[in-house]
Amino acid sequence: MNFKHILMAGTFAGAALVASHASASVLDTVKQRGTLNCGTDNTAPGFGYLNTTTGQMEGLDVDFCKAIAAAVLGDASKVKFVTVTDKSRFDAVLTNQVDVVFAHTTIKPARESSIAIDFLPINFYDGTGVMVKTESGVAKFDDLDGATFCTTQGSVTETVLTSAFKARGWTASKVLTYENLEKLFAALNSGRCNAMSTDKSALAAWAGNSPKPADYLILPDTLDKSPFGGFVVANDSRWRNALRWSSYGLFQAEESGISQANLDEKLKSEDPFVQKFLGVGGGYGKDFGLPDDFVAQAIKAVGNYGEIYARNLGPDTKMFLDRKGTPNALWTEGGAIYSPLWN
Repeated sequence: MNFKHILMAGTFAGAALVASHASASVLDTVKQRGTLNCGTDNTAPGFGYLNTTTGQMEGLDVDFCKAIAAAVLGDASKVKFVTVTDKSRFDAVLTNQVDVVFAHTTIKPARESSIAIDFLPINFYDGTGVMVKTESGVAKFDDLDGATFCTTQGSVTETVLTSAFKARGWTASKVLTYENLEKLFAALNSGRCNAMSTDKSALAAWAGNSPKPADYLILPDTLDKSPFGGFVVANDSRWRNALRWSSYGLFQAEESGISQANLDEKLKSEDPFVQKFLGVGGGYGKDFGLPDDFVAQAIKAVGNYGEIYARNLGPDTKMFLDRKGTPNALWTEGGAIYSPLWN
């Protein structure tokens, strides 16, 4: 072999190595590891919260972590929860500390374009709100000219507030930032700020879980839209698509009337769509590098989207966030929770 042939051989070998690395996916890593590393908050009741009584993580985001573990690995217990904050959540994905993040994160174009992440389907529709102590006498946002607001570090709320101040010509109002929601709520209670601003669902959760919920007032104003979604590292289509359709599966299950309670019965259905959807005698799994019963495994673990919502945020919880008449209802009921076609 002459020098030219050696160079060509080296070039082809290098190209093959690059192609090998390029084809590697987080999906393969998770399967080989046998555990899903899922980033979530632990200070957000209803979404990601460490229940100190049970010692267990709970919330809508936590259930989505469990659903993904069940879909990919066939076992919802094969998930390691990694605590992230508004400030650290993106770095956690980019540095491979976690495989996916579900942490009440607002979908924004700048995040996908500049942080190198890909968002998953919207799993909760929210809006930026403001909460005050009832005793303050404040009834609406415009009563807060000159007030000190507090919010979390690394969130978009600081920008939302600054824009709201500018639009109203306020020059004396200011914003303080804190590491997490727990410290944010403490700042409101201690008087370090006059108003707490974050997503309305988080405000409802902290007020609802306090010893005296009536001590807090969530103002009627909604300052901005906040659609939430999980996210993964950018440009890994195998991993993104596997998680995207696992999420859509939870939406479709509710629409199709398939629940944790009736799953065993539905697995015996003679309906061709239900059979394929649940992976009976073949399914959609091979299209995404997943087991054919990946949707059934997710439903078995946490239920459909409606069950997840009811358990963590619904009228029977301290959050009391009714889906009726909101975007968080199914599209068949006037909402925006919607799965694309499966057949």
